[in-house]
Amino acid sequence: MNDAHTLDYKDITARQKATWSTGDFHVVSRGIVGISEALCETVDPRPRERVLDIACGSGNTALAASRRYCEVTGIDYVPALIERARTRAEAEGAKIDFQVADAQDLPFPDGHFDVVVSVFGVMFAPDQEKAASELLRVTRPGGRIGLANWMPESFSKDFFGAHAKHNPPPPGAASPLRWGSDEGLEALLGAGADEIRGTRKTHRAYMRSIDHALEIFSTYFGPTRRALDAIGPEKGKELLGDLREVFERYDVSDDDTLVLEMPYLEVTARKR
Repeated sequence: MNDAHTLDYKDITARQKATWSTGDFHVVSRGIVGISEALCETVDPRPRERVLDIACGSGNTALAASRRYCEVTGIDYVPALIERARTRAEAEGAKIDFQVADAQDLPFPDGHFDVVVSVFGVMFAPDQEKAASELLRVTRPGGRIGLANWMPESFSKDFFGAHAKHNPPPPGAASPLRWGSDEGLEALLGAGADEIRGTRKTHRAYMRSIDHALEIFSTYFGPTRRALDAIGPEKGKELLGDLREVFERYDVSDDDTLVLEMPYLEVTARKR
């Protein structure tokens, strides 16, 4: 359990923002576009409904919703990702309101959105209770919530565990993987939502090889980049070795490429 009295969420958020600003998360996130498409199929936003994509990154889920002619807003606290999302929307001719904002302090009135979604986004907010409260606050009564969250098991447990082993999170901080468990979802959303359901799904990410995956993550994925910078070259080799073992463990390819099998939890709920 985290102790809210000892954690400096402002400082943790600033450091986390610097982490996700490192590299270029878009390069990684383009490999999980299918998860955003699947979430929109499940939550089923309709034309003219107001949709908010929290921690939208470079816009995968916001773009998927906009193709349904929804009125879409996307927020992220990394300005470079918001700029990339705007570029992608312009290329598609999509009118999406992308804003730089924090999931823990959403700049919208109560009950403003019909649908609120987040793909591997809101779960990383340091103050989980505040982020969950904000998510619920801006959803209208009867509105739908759709999330894709990593789970405290299988690939995500091992992948993020390798990072935590070499570059530990702040003492007392709750694991983001809490959002991928039934107990965590009930604790975070149960006070304001009904019909909370988690469905275990599996996504496959494709890369040229394990070496290619290590290059992608060490170059473009902020948490890996920052960990390598923080721990230095020798310990960095150990982290990359551990990540290689994780990739080998979850590789389901039958050739010399890499096909990562990545289970996740697709979550739906209805605002009370």
